[in-house]
This record gives sequence, C-alpha cells and structure tokens, in this order.
Amino acid sequence: MPPPAPLRICFFGDSMVNGTGDDACLGWVGRACAAARRGGRDLTCYNLGIRRDTSADVLARWQGEADRRLPPEHDGRLVFSFGANDCCEGEDAGVRVAPHRVLANAETILATALKRRPTLMVGPFPICDPAVDRRTALLSAELAALCARLGVPFLEVFAIAAGSAAWVGEVAAGDGAHPNAGGYALVAQAFDLWPAWRRWLDAA
Repeated sequence: MPPPAPLRICFFGDSMVNGTGDDACLGWVGRACAAARRGGRDLTCYNLGIRRDTSADVLARWQGEADRRLPPEHDGRLVFSFGANDCCEGEDAGVRVAPHRVLANAETILATALKRRPTLMVGPFPICDPAVDRRTALLSAELAALCARLGVPFLEVFAIAAGSAAWVGEVAAGDGAHPNAGGYALVAQAFDLWPAWRRWLDAA
C-alpha cells in the first residue's frame, strides 16, 4: 500500500494559534505538527495566526491566504480557531465583535471552507481575564453547537486550558494573556489525541 499523500495544512486564527508567549516559538500548532512528522506523517504546516485577530479579521483574509498555500493538486486542509479577541472589550455591544456577529462570521467561514477542503475547528482559549473568559466560555459552547450543525469537528479547549495550573500559572507569569511552553504543550497533547485530527494523519 502506498504511503498517505503529503498534507498541507493551514491554521487560521489569533495569537493562541500563533503561539504568542512561547519561548520555543512553537505553540500548540507547532508541537502537534512536529509530533505528526516524528510519527512519520509528511505534512507542511502553515501557521497563519495573527495577534488580535477576531472572527471578522479571519473572515476577511483566510481565502486568499489559503489559495496561495494550497494549490488544487495538493491535499490541503484547514483548521480554524478564534473567539477570545471577539470577546474583549470594544464598542460593539461592549465587545470587539458581538456574539451574534461572531457566529455569523464563523458560519460563513466554515460553510465556505467545507466546500473547498476538509475542515476542523478548535474552540477559543481563555486569557485569564474573568469578564472576558465568561464571555468566551459561552461563545465556545455556541461555536460547538454551530459546528455540530454544519458537520465540522470541534475541539473544546477552553475548559482544558482554564483548568490547567500550567496554563494559568504561565499566563500570570507572562503577559497576562498567553501561556508559555507548558500551557501550549497541554493543548497540543489534547489536539494530538483528538480523533478528528488522528483521522487526518492516519488516512491513506
């Protein structure tokens, strides 16, 4: 049996996708993809996380950025993760992007993505600000329901990170919003064990 075709995977989102705060500059995305390569899976990882990006920012940019990296003849995949920045203080209903707009943006992104490439979504992350995190936890549940309706596998990471001493401690010791290597390693492990991700890696 021939080996699986090489994968090209675009990860879109915010600073938590980027891995901001990690002294190793890997974040959870780099760690998960490195583990896949160590396991023998030929993949190219495009980390397209941008600090402060909201769902509206991702909606505006993802298609053009994906097209440049995923030629039609290659096995390309899409992973999205956003939401915490939307929940930060702003002018739209007191937040940067109102919840109903986040869900509309997410539905447009995911519905379009599904027509183009296999797609996964990772839920939004806590930043250890009580007010923001309350809103983010609610948004995560709403995004999970949206993904279930659309048929997009969804990985809930908010509770994993918020309940981790490593994540919370590193956020407190760092910039007050982002963890370091230990927190990201925890999420990378959860992502690596996620059946939806494993199916991508194991598919022939």
